[in-house]
Amino acid sequence: MPIRLRARLAYVLAAVTVAPLVWLLVTVLKPADELFEVALPTRLTLDNLLYVLTEVPIGRYMLNSFVVSAAVTVVALVLHSMAAYALARLRFPGRQLIFSVIVSTLLVSLPVILVPLFLVARQLGLLDTYAGLILPAIFHAFGIFLLRQYYLTIPRELEEAADLDGCGYLRRWWQVVVPLSRPVLASLAVLFFLANWNAFLWPLTATRDPGLRMVQVGIATLQGQYGSAWNYVLAATVIAAVPTLIAFVLGQRRLVEAIKTSGLK
Repeated sequence: MPIRLRARLAYVLAAVTVAPLVWLLVTVLKPADELFEVALPTRLTLDNLLYVLTEVPIGRYMLNSFVVSAAVTVVALVLHSMAAYALARLRFPGRQLIFSVIVSTLLVSLPVILVPLFLVARQLGLLDTYAGLILPAIFHAFGIFLLRQYYLTIPRELEEAADLDGCGYLRRWWQVVVPLSRPVLASLAVLFFLANWNAFLWPLTATRDPGLRMVQVGIATLQGQYGSAWNYVLAATVIAAVPTLIAFVLGQRRLVEAIKTSGLK
């Protein structure tokens, strides 16, 4: 394909991708009586954004989402990295079977296990708590799979040199493997944070306390049974998207590097 044609195709795809975001921003700045008009607004207003910031506890919702997303990201990176290192380097019976079982859980979606998960959380007293929002979201097979693929590319000679210095498996993982895997850890941090920031189904199921609502659940409360204040819903969506946009911009290079070096197709 000629370079010019590829460039034009890239411009078209970029325009198609950006167009809904531009429409969203323009709609948020429209007056309420012009919300569903296709034409450009006759005037721009910040009333929708100001209402959400002052009348809706969007700050509390975003704080809850940040606490849950940050906690899940940190704990998951540590545990997934340790599990992936064991599956990549340690030799023990059933290693391939365990890895296959872990990867097979990618075929199980959340709605399938939602009711059993709710019953277990209720039995343990985790409903309406931060622990109930954090603990079920920590394990994810994709993180273990991606890290294992990356660890297989690290030369064994580096770990053997650490072994000669008297390092055990734990010190090898912490002092050799973790520093070398910063790109893939950074990319996973972005993915985990975004996934948990946008989580809706489990936070909706596990919490009834308005003070524990995460941002996506909080936005859903702006929609009523017989009507919805779409101008406020869109305004809250724009505000909630700002942290995710920042996280993606800061981590996009690491994300691409990790996918290139981990063997993902």
